[in-house]
Amino acid sequence: MATHDITGVLHDAASGNDAATERLWPLVYEELHRIAQRELGGERPGHTLSPTGLVHEAYFKLVDPARVAWRSRTHFYAVSCKAMRQILVDHARRRNAEKRQTRRRQVTLDEALAVAATDAEGLLAVDEALNHLEAFNERLGRVVECRFFGGLSVQETAEVLGSSVRTVERDWRRAKAYLYRLLHDDG
Repeated sequence: MATHDITGVLHDAASGNDAATERLWPLVYEELHRIAQRELGGERPGHTLSPTGLVHEAYFKLVDPARVAWRSRTHFYAVSCKAMRQILVDHARRRNAEKRQTRRRQVTLDEALAVAATDAEGLLAVDEALNHLEAFNERLGRVVECRFFGGLSVQETAEVLGSSVRTVERDWRRAKAYLYRLLHDDG
């Protein structure tokens, strides 16, 4: 289905049209599942959260018309990525609380980003660093969410943020450098 068709259904669903909400699920499911698989691809065997479960949990948060006014298909997927990030972080926090692991460990940016979905501590470290980044510069945080958590291209990220491709490329480099410093800081 064409991008503008999905955008139209999103607009109808956001305005409370129940029929549009019903039509939306099959249109976006495959892409949401792809994002969720990527997020959970390296997860440990026997993990309690499956890609399908992650998609369902995120989708139910997204279809409430009072929460978000959808601007486009890309905006929907960007917000979906943020919802999945929140679900994964909450899951990691619960897992860490169950294990009563309170020690923090230093991780590199590459390590944290590569194993975030498989390592609860790594995901929590990245989330904490991303929260600091968002407090410093919200746009840089949004770029990381779109690029890393959402798997969006530079072009798609630029569309979501209403920025140029060059600005997103520059912000992506800047955000990675900032996160690297945060994840290497002992204090």
